Amino acid sequence: MTDAMSDSQFTLVHTGPYFFCGIGGSGMLPLALIVKARGFAVAGSDRSLDAGRTSGKFDFLKARGIGLHAQDGSGLTSKTQLLVTSAAVEDTVPDVVAARALGCPEMKRPELLAQLVNSAKVSIAVGGTSGKSTTTGMIAWILYATRRDPTVMNGAVMKNFVAGDFPFASAIVGEGDIFVSEVDESDGSISLYKPSIAVLNNIALDHKSMDELRRLFAEFVSKAEIAVINLDNDETRRLAAEVNHPNALTYSLTDTNADFSIADLVTQADGQSCIVTEKSTGERQRICLQTPGRHNLSNGLAAIAAARACGLSLREATLALMNFVGIRRRLEVVGTAKDITVIDDFGHNPDKIAATLATLHAFPGRLLVMWQPHGYGPIRQMKDQLIEMFARDLAAKDVLFMPEPAYFGGTVDKSLGSNVIADGVTAAGKRAFALPDRTACGDKLVELAHHGDLIVIMGARDDTLSEFAADVLRRVGEKDF
Repeated sequence: MTDAMSDSQFTLVHTGPYFFCGIGGSGMLPLALIVKARGFAVAGSDRSLDAGRTSGKFDFLKARGIGLHAQDGSGLTSKTQLLVTSAAVEDTVPDVVAARALGCPEMKRPELLAQLVNSAKVSIAVGGTSGKSTTTGMIAWILYATRRDPTVMNGAVMKNFVAGDFPFASAIVGEGDIFVSEVDESDGSISLYKPSIAVLNNIALDHKSMDELRRLFAEFVSKAEIAVINLDNDETRRLAAEVNHPNALTYSLTDTNADFSIADLVTQADGQSCIVTEKSTGERQRICLQTPGRHNLSNGLAAIAAARACGLSLREATLALMNFVGIRRRLEVVGTAKDITVIDDFGHNPDKIAATLATLHAFPGRLLVMWQPHGYGPIRQMKDQLIEMFARDLAAKDVLFMPEPAYFGGTVDKSLGSNVIADGVTAAGKRAFALPDRTACGDKLVELAHHGDLIVIMGARDDTLSEFAADVLRRVGEKDF
């Protein structure tokens, strides 16, 4: 272990080399970067690397001294290596087989992250069904801009931190006392974390049943020294009352009894402004956000509350947040050609997609949406809720296209696909089509696009969606009307 690591503000139990299986994943890449920056030898493998996809991401990792290997077990050569895997990695993956043959220690990604969160002098863990990455990025920028020098683990690229030689800025390594991370509930691992400050944005159906989600999030909030809770979501409002945390900070866009509330909201095409009021002090500060959408304003209040819990003033927090420019693939404008705008978005569950549609419907133009489901399991889990959401939130003139769900290998039941959603939405009177693949969807988007349309590319777990969106923009620009 290097001096840099031993002097750091958190502790890792394993002191030997680390090997990340699936190192290109949104939750794995930033964690690998943090471990490497703290002085450990890091290597990894990824199915996307073997398939020749997203080479820029892997070039970025190699440039930082991280060794990359085929996912065939060849990267595991010593029993001193710790194998880190995500919940999606199965026991039959060659890296796992090789590690067990060597007798390597193993750890799931959330277990490693929990070591960082739980051993930090001050830790902020951001949970909830939606908005985790944006809220984490907002908190990160506030702390960075006010010179608290945080270490940050995010599942998405924070555009404020992107630089020429650092395009995949989902991890920031600082020397301050604060560790900020989004934490996931999808595999139940949120129960591992005991943060100083727990931020809970919302609770909605996604990967687990509502009863399981309620239990997990109640436990998450109860373990924290300070809990930051959204009162605008029915589930989190109910949880706040039931848990009755002694050090709760609440926020709301509509309830002036919350600890942090707003007034005088003004929305514009390029952002929004309002006055933020802190109930305990009566202080009021105007804030202008560069990110549109009520959900982003809610995320901003959560970030302000977390910053106040860290000891920053309301003025410090609001001034810093005004320079936050967003998260990659969250309502990200790819470009405009022939008066047609292409937007790249991470929306994948009913709440996230609904928030994106609501924000975009505030502007003129028809929405041509391609939503790629992020797996066959989510289709099965959220089928009824997805159909209900699209049927309610698509405008009559909008059109939805869906390829088959993203699939990256492994065993999975493929009996329910995109056609189930498309048929349900169509039966409800909206226009939805399930097509064989993404290429067919792209052809339809370009064919239908006319002046003033907004083309929205939506989906999670697939980095190539951004490349697809850029290609759609190129093709639209070449189209003759």
